[in-house]
Amino acid sequence: MPLVITLLSIAFLLVLITRIKMNPFIALLLAAGFVGIASGMPLVKVVDSIKDGMGGTLGFIAIVLALGTMLGKMMAESGGAERIARTLINRFGEKNVHWAMMFVAFIVGIPVFFQVGFVLLIPLVFTIARQTGVSLVKIGIPLVAGLSIVHGIVPPHPAAMAAVDLFQADVGKTILLSIIVALPSAIIAGPIYGSWISKRVKASISPELASQLAEPKSELDLPSFGITVFTVLLPVLLMLSATVADVTLPKEHTIRQWADFIGSPITSLLIAVIASFWTLGFNRGFTKDDILKFTNDCLAPTATILLVIGAGGAFNKVLLNSGVGDYIAELATASAISPIFLGWLIAALIRVATGSGSLILSHVNDSGFWLIKEYFNMSVQDTLKTWTVMETILSVVAIILIMGLSYIV
Repeated sequence: MPLVITLLSIAFLLVLITRIKMNPFIALLLAAGFVGIASGMPLVKVVDSIKDGMGGTLGFIAIVLALGTMLGKMMAESGGAERIARTLINRFGEKNVHWAMMFVAFIVGIPVFFQVGFVLLIPLVFTIARQTGVSLVKIGIPLVAGLSIVHGIVPPHPAAMAAVDLFQADVGKTILLSIIVALPSAIIAGPIYGSWISKRVKASISPELASQLAEPKSELDLPSFGITVFTVLLPVLLMLSATVADVTLPKEHTIRQWADFIGSPITSLLIAVIASFWTLGFNRGFTKDDILKFTNDCLAPTATILLVIGAGGAFNKVLLNSGVGDYIAELATASAISPIFLGWLIAALIRVATGSGSLILSHVNDSGFWLIKEYFNMSVQDTLKTWTVMETILSVVAIILIMGLSYIV
């Protein structure tokens, strides 16, 4: 019954959004309520699960998106995003700029959370797409592929570090092996699949987000490439310093505690935003009133995005509390297949059913699905064809490579 209820709830959600054209925020809340009631959860627990899921999801993402959007706005208004875009286009050429985005995302994504890397780099995708006329899907899919795979399997990301701790593995070797797996996976799911699917699916910049992009500037009005990259990568550098401190210093060491505080996603982004007020603001001739206007105006377009992401988190939480994840795990562990493949299979089933657990087949019960849908202004069907398939390719290629490595290492 847990699996049947989950499948029915997903079908119910898709009908509400695609056929009835209901607002995704309302549809997700209705689907969450359906799962809770149908699975026999106490009614009070259904409501509490929805509140906990929405609050838990937005507790981190709301702050990250707000700060990342402000940093993106400073990049746009100062011409910083345009400077990086022009440099990438000049170095790689318009035909290869999607490869450049994948490698940039792969490197930037190693020390930062997926959501943080996404809001840091999405202004570049929009700017490059506008300047070159290259499909938003062709540039965007490599970006999210690079960010997603390193977030899923490369330390120091939480899931990978939890596995390192659980199996008492060597961190250095794990990083090396995970990169060997992650890079080919990102290449196949990113530039290669992105180029193919971009001919079949069209995406556009959300009108609300498009209004935040500044008009193209002359070469003399753009900030330098060095100062722009430093500003964008400042949170990455701060998070990387925290990772180094965690590996080299004991937990109670004062320097490590300060490094962890400064290198947390929220603190490091806040520091970068404040730094951008000088490097991309006052340094470019903007006044304090200009900067206040920029930071106020850019938040309005994120309201709808945040509500939909939060409702996705609520749906996810109700599914988890209904016990479907535990049920799948019990079924899978009774089999006698390869433990490596079994681990992947359990994670995949839990991911499909609950929206968390691994990278494969991200769909309507995953808040990340709605993040991509809203930013790329796509329909549910087109998000399934692009983001969902890309996540699945990442997962399938990765497990094939991992199974192959298991015979060597």
